[in-house]
Amino acid sequence: MVIGLSLAVVAALGVFTVKTMQENEAAKSSALTLEELMRGVNDPFAPDPETDALKAVAAQAQRAHDIKKARQANAPGWDPVKIVKEAPGGGGFSPQAFPPGSKPDPGSNKALGQKMAAARGWSGEWGCLEKLWDKESNWNERAMNRSSGAYGIPQALPGPKMASAGSDWQVNPATQIKWGLGYIAARYKSPCGAWAHSQSVGWY
Repeated sequence: MVIGLSLAVVAALGVFTVKTMQENEAAKSSALTLEELMRGVNDPFAPDPETDALKAVAAQAQRAHDIKKARQANAPGWDPVKIVKEAPGGGGFSPQAFPPGSKPDPGSNKALGQKMAAARGWSGEWGCLEKLWDKESNWNERAMNRSSGAYGIPQALPGPKMASAGSDWQVNPATQIKWGLGYIAARYKSPCGAWAHSQSVGWY
């Protein structure tokens, strides 16, 4: 009796299997999409915008840390900003118009910057602008970054960008300040916004 029952079960399973195979063969099939294939699969190499964004933020923070550390560890006598004696070129400026004997006057440049910032309605933000360009160039219109080539009081990169504010951008503090204030307004809304960004990531 047990043997008969077992044979009956085996026979039933065989019939079910054959029937299922026939139904599967008769059914219409379609290729799985990439999304369906990836669904539920934990692929560490799959694109992940959220993780990529976090990585970008972390990389930026590390770069800011490295910049700050490098500045603090500068060897005596070495400054990341040099004062150029010859015109850096660009913007249609003639090197002959770059007077080699003139001496920049950061104090006068600051006074001019304060006046021009006030004309934009930024009297209350003067402290931020003063600190920002103290850090960038010490308000020297001939300051050039040794590594990047950024130039002038606002450290425009590249320097010829400032030609949009005047053809004398290489030597005229007013032209550089005019361009720099326009850049700050367009990108950071105000000097304190630019200063906060600079403090956060090491540049503005």
